[in-house]
Amino acid sequence: MTLPPFLRDRRLFTMAAFGYFAGLPLPLSGFTLTQWLAEGGISLAAIGLTANIGLAYTLKFLWSPLLDQRAPLAFLGRRRGWLAAIQPALALAIAALAFSSPHIHPLPTFLIAAGIAFLSASQDIVIDAWRIETFPPDSQGPALGAYVLGYRAAMLTSGAGVIASVGWLGWHGALLGVAGLFVIGLGVTLLAGEPEPPETPPAPSRLGARVAAAIVEPLRDFLARPGAWLVLAYVALFYLDEALAGKMLAPLYRALGFDRATVALATGPISLTCTLLGYAMGGTLVAWLGMGRALIATGFTQMGFMSLYVVLTLHPGNTALLYTTVALEAFVQAMAMAAFIAYLSSLCTLRFTATQYALLSSIAAMASHTLGGLSGFGAQALGWTAFYSVAMFSALPSMVLMLVILRHFPPMPQGLSGRVKSR
Repeated sequence: MTLPPFLRDRRLFTMAAFGYFAGLPLPLSGFTLTQWLAEGGISLAAIGLTANIGLAYTLKFLWSPLLDQRAPLAFLGRRRGWLAAIQPALALAIAALAFSSPHIHPLPTFLIAAGIAFLSASQDIVIDAWRIETFPPDSQGPALGAYVLGYRAAMLTSGAGVIASVGWLGWHGALLGVAGLFVIGLGVTLLAGEPEPPETPPAPSRLGARVAAAIVEPLRDFLARPGAWLVLAYVALFYLDEALAGKMLAPLYRALGFDRATVALATGPISLTCTLLGYAMGGTLVAWLGMGRALIATGFTQMGFMSLYVVLTLHPGNTALLYTTVALEAFVQAMAMAAFIAYLSSLCTLRFTATQYALLSSIAAMASHTLGGLSGFGAQALGWTAFYSVAMFSALPSMVLMLVILRHFPPMPQGLSGRVKSR
């Protein structure tokens, strides 16, 4: 059987490789770091403070305008030039982490980890911009699927892989191995194609005017489009159901009587496998059905399948139902996310790709960091069955907004439709 044209695109392999190097640093400022600190006898209070290190991933929109400007290594192009500057700095930061001694001097270790998070978030901004500028709108879904595949593999490498190798390499050796992998990452960057740069007006001569243009122009460009505020409302509400339901899954499983081993199997290999398959299917649906139909199909399917959690609350201790619920919900959620992220990508103007996508993705995460904090109060007040019913129907506002947007303001590949293939 002949593969669809978008699956024969060699740039998908580059996208998967970029996904790998985007995911590689994340556990080094998260779970892997806390494991190292715990083994070093660091206090729980100090370990808890490492949660603030991840703020760089949430606040990356603040410095994203800089990454839409001329790169330090400009001869490589705007996107590759920034990546070729960031990746060696990441390797050096990870090497510095390897040589630190958190059990003796924890503060330098924390500061280095914060630097890794900042550089990692910056790399994410540039890779997202490279993806959006390289792939046409109908290939954004498959590109995202390739990215997620590489990203998940990287998290296994620098998460479970590092922890497993500590026994024979030690923490310093295991972390140095991760730093060494970025030599390959730089090679991927140098071999990747540079997206064709968009036409841009001459930069203002004054520094203040250039800074203002870098920050204000991307916002003005986006808000000048018909339906912009409706789109922003849809983006902000898209993850509301997951923000409510997802925060309470661990206590739900415990309340329903599932032991730790059962939960680990469900939320580990089962969920991971179905998530990867869901991203692949979501990307394929975007290519086959088009953006609008894929958003409708995946969005309503996701909302419908969340009813399985309502059913699960009525059957405590039913292991088969737990595995089925987690597997199907992970699959349909990943499908919906693939279509949604492809849609966000289509909203970005080529001149401001890094800034606009970083801003949109930050707005999309807002529900998790705000309304998601109320989920515990809701579950306590309503009980599990009613709470998960409310969580399921909390997806309706975003679905209604999506239908209005698709009817009156269908996906318009702002600046993306007339792209030239990468050099």
